[in-house]
Amino acid sequence: MFRPLAGIIFYVVFLSGVVFAAPNSGKAPVIPQSLVQWMDYSTALEKAKTEPKLIFVDMYADWCIPCRVMDKNVYMNPTVASILNKKFYPVKLDVDSESPIVCDGKKATAKKCFSEVWELNVLPSFVLVAPKGLSILTVTDSMSPQEMQMLLDKFLEKEKEWIER
Repeated sequence: MFRPLAGIIFYVVFLSGVVFAAPNSGKAPVIPQSLVQWMDYSTALEKAKTEPKLIFVDMYADWCIPCRVMDKNVYMNPTVASILNKKFYPVKLDVDSESPIVCDGKKATAKKCFSEVWELNVLPSFVLVAPKGLSILTVTDSMSPQEMQMLLDKFLEKEKEWIER
């Protein structure tokens, strides 16, 4: 009789610890171990000027549970990681960051780029950015490794057209 109740109590306590954990108070963002070789957004923009590739921006937050699932299941997938590492400049950008970046030609915090410039309001979100720094499109969805691979392949089909933007 007590065993199911104990399991429920453990589950509730565990979830409350995950959901209500203290935010990362001013420290550098915690990026989980990944097969993807994430880089800084500004570094990606600089590299794209000399070696043009599309910039894949993964918008995340420390408190976002679906983002953590994506980190564990999608970005640890060897095929997805290989495509991102070879064909894109992969960037992880914290939506809660107050650090200034240049998004679509405007200097703003990552937080403002997320909500005001790119007009996003849900996580996980992805932004595809052309080498000249202008966003091409945004995607807001959690997905499987296979779905991410299909999405990246579709991006690459239009790469030549989008690189010029």
